[in-house]
Amino acid sequence: MVIMTSRRVTANLPADLLETAMAVTGKGITETLTEGLEAVRRRRFYERAARLRGKVRLEVDLEELRGRRRR
Repeated sequence: MVIMTSRRVTANLPADLLETAMAVTGKGITETLTEGLEAVRRRRFYERAARLRGKVRLEVDLEELRGRRRR
């Protein structure tokens, strides 16, 4: 079980940016900001994964994973 805490913040945001983001998500201010912050967190993960490109060797037999027999 994960217990989430929250913080109340005051921020000056461009009104048009906030309205556009809320229209895209179809959610309220808090939910829209939370979704945006989660996207920032994911972006860091993707950037770190991209830096590994070409550095990790995987030997995977796709046919075996798919349960197919070789002819």
